Amino acid sequence: MEILDLRHFSSVDLRPLLEDETRVWATMLSWDYTGSAEMILRYVDAKILPGYAAIERGRIFGYSFFVYEGSKGVVGDLFVANGDRLPNAREVEIKLLTHVIETLQQSPGIHRIEAQLLAHEAGSVARPFLDQGFQRHPRLFMVLNLRSTVSQAPAAHPDVEIRRWSDADYQPAAAVITAAYRGHVDAQINDQYHTLAGSLRFLNNIVRFPGCGVFDPESSYAAVDRKARNLIGLILCSRVRGDVGHVTQICVLPEYRGRGIGEALMAMTSQNLIKRGFTMLSLTVTEANAGAVALYHRLGFETKRVFDAFVWAG
Repeated sequence: MEILDLRHFSSVDLRPLLEDETRVWATMLSWDYTGSAEMILRYVDAKILPGYAAIERGRIFGYSFFVYEGSKGVVGDLFVANGDRLPNAREVEIKLLTHVIETLQQSPGIHRIEAQLLAHEAGSVARPFLDQGFQRHPRLFMVLNLRSTVSQAPAAHPDVEIRRWSDADYQPAAAVITAAYRGHVDAQINDQYHTLAGSLRFLNNIVRFPGCGVFDPESSYAAVDRKARNLIGLILCSRVRGDVGHVTQICVLPEYRGRGIGEALMAMTSQNLIKRGFTMLSLTVTEANAGAVALYHRLGFETKRVFDAFVWAG
């Protein structure tokens, strides 16, 4: 087995591996990975996707890539074909991650590294991160079976209007996200929440790129204070399969919490998806965010898997 620079290869080399990964995501997460796979192949063909590939007898059977975002590096993915049956799969994953982490830590100007590996069980690939001083944050992938969920009219607070998301909400939504996550555990995991500019980049990534599915404006909503007319909360949803939605963001300003607004936003999204024939809604939440986890359990969500988020601040 060799570990080689991913930019030495083309989409022809990588396509069989990504087809395997797409099947794994479909089975494990009910997630159509096709859009992400096609984007990866375009970047590989352009020779602009940094990362490493595991090669044996001229065939790529594993890879991991990363991206640079200013002074931050983000581990984008890790996949080894037939990992559940390959005897040395974990060793291959560790080698790939070790190369990625070392490259990022040695890259000039990189002072922070983030990683969230949704398709890997918590703890399974933690060793190379923990060995290099990363903080580990367990996160939950939760699902709601919409076929067994009763479609009920959401009970919004009388002082709050909940309406459909619009493009005009971008700037005020970024301000809400920044304020909502100030001092929050998720701001330790994703530093985009620290600033207005970062929150705008976060929104742009959700709405315009397929990494978290295809943005679904029909099931995305904004909460507005009826008197002040300012945005106070939001829920954004993407379509990750033809009949599966995924909540990419839900938050409420701190001073408006405790009024059932988050629950009303979730009810609006669920109700919309049920009417349109969706069968499932998923989301991710940090395990330490006990209040949110309790709310989702109360709404009928079940934890399907636990995965890790890792952060290094050099």
